Amino acid sequence: MSDFAVALVLSAAVLHATWNAIVKGTRARALVLAAVAATNGTVGLGLLLWAETPAPASWPYIIASSLTHYGYYYFLALAYKWGDLSRVYPISRGIAPLLVAVGALIFAGEQLSALGWGGVIVVSAGISILAFFSRGPSIPDPRSTLAAVATGLIIASYSVIDGIGVRLSGSPFGYMGWLFVTEFLVTLFLFVRLRPRFTPEVRATLRVGYLGGFCAVAAYGLVIYANTLAPLGIVSALRESSVIIAALFGVVIFRERPWISRITAAVTVGAGVLMLTLTR
Repeated sequence: MSDFAVALVLSAAVLHATWNAIVKGTRARALVLAAVAATNGTVGLGLLLWAETPAPASWPYIIASSLTHYGYYYFLALAYKWGDLSRVYPISRGIAPLLVAVGALIFAGEQLSALGWGGVIVVSAGISILAFFSRGPSIPDPRSTLAAVATGLIIASYSVIDGIGVRLSGSPFGYMGWLFVTEFLVTLFLFVRLRPRFTPEVRATLRVGYLGGFCAVAAYGLVIYANTLAPLGIVSALRESSVIIAALFGVVIFRERPWISRITAAVTVGAGVLMLTLTR
């Protein structure tokens, strides 16, 4: 895996943790997610102005990815409604790498080396520490766990779908553009459902949502492009280093405890990331 691909995925990890913290930190999560989807749609339109049209073979993947992203927004909002950042984020992101690696093996024929598989396993183990051994003083709502698991399954699904689809497209930016534009439908649905009155508070929430949307679209765009440069399983596992950033946000910003297990998990994830970067 090249240094350039590693830099792309790690930058995406920071951006991804940031926009999830934005969603968690607001009460009007549906409105923020609408702004995120609107940002995706705006960027998608910009990409379509100059990017080549994706090959016909990639269109079923664009449609499938769009549908799975709708489910992603839905379960993510529920998970953060019922649970905290340092628990929901690791569970939802933690079950994805192994599922993606297996999916890439079955559907794309990708073979990981022993070191690559070791890195995937170590990263997943570190994320599991955050998920299951860092519970705070209160008992977690079981609904948050179920919603987080559902989110993780969807993450694994669209990661494999997009990893294959972008390779068939012949135009990574065209693929991203159409994918982001289709997400604009989420915005229309949420605005029709919520019917927000554009008070100063709502406008402030939307501005925060647009910031989160910029982070989200930049993060996913970097990951999709990285999928053209490196194996799907490695890209997916490496991007999960975002749990370190999310854990820091949880401890420092949201005052979530305990912190020792989070440090242990961060070291474990770091070791797994090192193993993955040595798989070249």
